[in-house]
Amino acid sequence: MTYQYIIVGAGSAGCVLAERLSADPKNRVLLLEAGNWDRKPLIHIPAALPAVAPNLKLNWGYYTEPEPHLHNRSLFWPRGKTIGGSSSINGMVYTRGNAGDYDRWANLGAEGWSHREVLPYFKRVEANERGAGQHHGADGLLRVTRARRTSALCDMFVDAGKQAGYKLSDDFNGEDQEGFGDFDATVYRGRRWSTATAFLRRARARRNLTVITGALASRVLWKGSRAVGVEYRRRNKIEQAHCEGEVILSGGTINSPQLLQLSGVGPADHLRKLGIPVVADRAQVGENLQDHLCVCLMSRITKPISHYRWLHPVRGTAVALQYAATRTGLAAQAPLSTGAFLKSSPELQYPDLQLHLTPALVTSHDSSWPNEHGLTIYINHGYPASRGSVRAASSDAGMHPRIFANYLSAPGDLPMLRQGVKMTMDVLAQNAFDGVRGTALTLRHGPVSDAEIDEFIRAQAETVYHPVGTCRMGKDDDAVVDPQLKVNGVEGLRVADASVMPALINGNTNAPTIMIADRASDIILGIGEYSR
Repeated sequence: MTYQYIIVGAGSAGCVLAERLSADPKNRVLLLEAGNWDRKPLIHIPAALPAVAPNLKLNWGYYTEPEPHLHNRSLFWPRGKTIGGSSSINGMVYTRGNAGDYDRWANLGAEGWSHREVLPYFKRVEANERGAGQHHGADGLLRVTRARRTSALCDMFVDAGKQAGYKLSDDFNGEDQEGFGDFDATVYRGRRWSTATAFLRRARARRNLTVITGALASRVLWKGSRAVGVEYRRRNKIEQAHCEGEVILSGGTINSPQLLQLSGVGPADHLRKLGIPVVADRAQVGENLQDHLCVCLMSRITKPISHYRWLHPVRGTAVALQYAATRTGLAAQAPLSTGAFLKSSPELQYPDLQLHLTPALVTSHDSSWPNEHGLTIYINHGYPASRGSVRAASSDAGMHPRIFANYLSAPGDLPMLRQGVKMTMDVLAQNAFDGVRGTALTLRHGPVSDAEIDEFIRAQAETVYHPVGTCRMGKDDDAVVDPQLKVNGVEGLRVADASVMPALINGNTNAPTIMIADRASDIILGIGEYSR
């Protein structure tokens, strides 16, 4: 069958695009997803995150190449491989970044993507429990709620921030991002509200939308330099789908540049080494990779108020029964309710650090559960200068690409993360924690040297799941896509996902990815300002 639009990737962006583009029954839309349907019950239970995020049946299981500035460690990069993509396995934190993030995009050449211009799209997708207002929408499909605190440790954390001299924030997505407070969450009535639930579920019944799962895209099909379809592997068979309109890549920061390269769009010398015919020599495909590097401060606590208490068989059973009966209680809440956005220097206009609190000892991306009471604070620098790359390792789409994150390769990144650690240690030292503070499990409580902090970062830092930038948007000749998200050097092909972000935002990247997809639908359909 021939379609008007073929979307590759049913993740955070692809589900939005499928709903928007198929709203007109004249448009025949095909959505391809390498993973399966999001039918596993744990996906939809917010508190089941530790069992979902590392599940290799639900994610691609990527690893970086050995990182030279992190003691040559290869870091685990979980990315969603199921309907809903990473929105089906993420921490459900809904943050947009601050106004300066998008004005920076515009200054970097993403013309038309300033804060003033993207805010209407953030509002349009939202059904925010705060109601409609200057910064929020109430009529969209994406349910956004205020995260509920699930431990007294959350209150202590916010109180400690205030005692340390920081502001409090009632809305990280409002006028002022700075301060300690509670995140918004993509959780509604006790369920994870992924883009699959929010957008694709509504569109699935449309006869003009076809969704094919278990379909690993292997290359874009060309007629000359125009995209006319997609070849994919399904059940060990090679199949093809053709389109009259456009192919839209929404595979994300790793998969989209890999598929471009497999399709002959990328650095010509590298493609020739892999035996891939060159369609367009585009040196920046896969470059400009950015990610938030994160370190965790962990401490035991002396009172039974962390989430460890719910691992007791009786209490855990009670939580499970409550959720099964009413979709309420601890299991119905996002585990990352509380955090902060801070300025590393008071002279800054916007915050450049982000903290997440987990009222439990959570060591890494694995599925292990804590074995004692404690807390974990995640710290990341919002604007790292280090840049990496994604390169296809083979002409075989089934082989993972090589990911070079190059963390801490820029000289200023380590001092910035060190500053974030120092500020967080000061928060932990405040009186609010005096009644519960136990033994530190990472850096000791009290004075530590810069050298000790630096060694801690190099030995312990991990991703906080926010890779962007490998199909950079811009007006310059080197940009992978233009501000209309068209791939430069070819026709009939766009990219719409986190890979087009010119630079990281200071925040979790799911919200802007959804915004990008929603705005892309207007661009593709020629709606509103794009109809001119």
